Amino acid sequence: MTHSRIPRLARLIVLTSLFVGLSVGSLSQAEERPPNFIFLLSDDVAQGDLGCYGQQLIQTPNLDRMAAEGTRYLQAYCGTSVCAPSRSSFVTGLHCGHCPVRGNYEVPPEGQFPLPAETVTIAEVLKPAGYATACMGKWGMGFLDTTGDPLKQGFDHFFGYNCQREAHSYFPKYLYRDAQKITLPGNDGKRVGATYAQDLIQQDVLKWVRQQADNPFFLFYAATLPHGRHEIDDLGIYADKPWSLAQKSYAAQITRLDHDLGELIDLLKEMQIDEHTLIIISGDNGSSFAPNSEMGSLFDQANNGLRGYKRGLYEGALRQAAIARWPGHVPAGRVAEEPWAFWDLLPTAAELAGVEVPEACNTDGKSLVEFLTGGKAPEREYFYWELHESKPIQAARFGDWKAIRNGINASVELYDLSQDGGETTDLAPKHPEQVARALQIFQEAHAEDVNWPLSGKTKERVQSEKAAWAATRSRL
Repeated sequence: MTHSRIPRLARLIVLTSLFVGLSVGSLSQAEERPPNFIFLLSDDVAQGDLGCYGQQLIQTPNLDRMAAEGTRYLQAYCGTSVCAPSRSSFVTGLHCGHCPVRGNYEVPPEGQFPLPAETVTIAEVLKPAGYATACMGKWGMGFLDTTGDPLKQGFDHFFGYNCQREAHSYFPKYLYRDAQKITLPGNDGKRVGATYAQDLIQQDVLKWVRQQADNPFFLFYAATLPHGRHEIDDLGIYADKPWSLAQKSYAAQITRLDHDLGELIDLLKEMQIDEHTLIIISGDNGSSFAPNSEMGSLFDQANNGLRGYKRGLYEGALRQAAIARWPGHVPAGRVAEEPWAFWDLLPTAAELAGVEVPEACNTDGKSLVEFLTGGKAPEREYFYWELHESKPIQAARFGDWKAIRNGINASVELYDLSQDGGETTDLAPKHPEQVARALQIFQEAHAEDVNWPLSGKTKERVQSEKAAWAATRSRL
């Protein structure tokens, strides 16, 4: 697949010309506006954290109700298993063999490796259909005035943390409203302070949605909850539990996420646009904790029986909690086993909006509209992931086969997910033909990029990350 690069102005002209009417099965009358789309991406929430997936200790009544009123997915895959590349896969519609961001690449003095200027984002795809676009929460795809600035990538409005290093504190010194820094007196970014950032982010979400009564809108609600540090202003119903403070805080963070989702759905009902709005909620990776860790052991986060967690590419790291709700369109009470991935959401949104995906996007995704509304999942040759953290790793799923290579020089592991969802038995020695197929996928799905070599971190990246964390410590 060739990923062409065209100047931003020319690209926007092309995008603007692509509004070609309504797609079959999306809307019935040309005068009816296309549906709103809200993607609530929770930072680190896992299947095992939610009641509708089997959690017993943490209360999530609104998410459980959302699952009852919509569809819950058991094999929904994230872009990859850490923050920046996972959300970048979503906004670009590209898997991490093609995505311009494939790891958490820290940049001084603030921000992360930016999306390039020529990137086509989901927000830009939707703009020609008249969509208002916003991102609230955590960005992590380029600092202000870089090419990755959300306001340069199709978003009309941004509020929250631009830099994911700053987002480790729920009581930060400041947030950003568009390009304006909003200081928060009484917060030092190191401990519990006067202003809980999620309060302000939620307020901004509700205010912005209220303003869209007459517009179709796309909201990327990139909530930081329940990512560490595990801080909250009110432990609520967990205050008297016989748990550690971190465990109480984690549970309270998830219940707070649940509460804020409930508020958002209530607002849609109040505005009488509930039945005209598709909401999808998911985590940006699968389980975040080892099963024997402080969180993993108490909350049984691996109750789905899957192996692995954040920063790996086993199923436990890649399958995340995912629920879709769109009254009258998404079947209520459905539990779907078919796999899909973050990079499918851009072509899905395009079909719902009635626009073609521009050729410059070169999406790896398939539209899920038929699947979301009760039909079959799209067919494809494979899913592919890579992750560039301590060492680059790769994985692919083709049919029920899952292959993993934990380093460029490591041997390929092979699992049959139809019989071994927990990836316990490596079948590579018995199926050399499937190993050969996996190696073929690893080669063809990985586009060479000087910033993301399979040999490991570049000298420039190592230096940038050291300087970035030094700058963060200096600010604190």
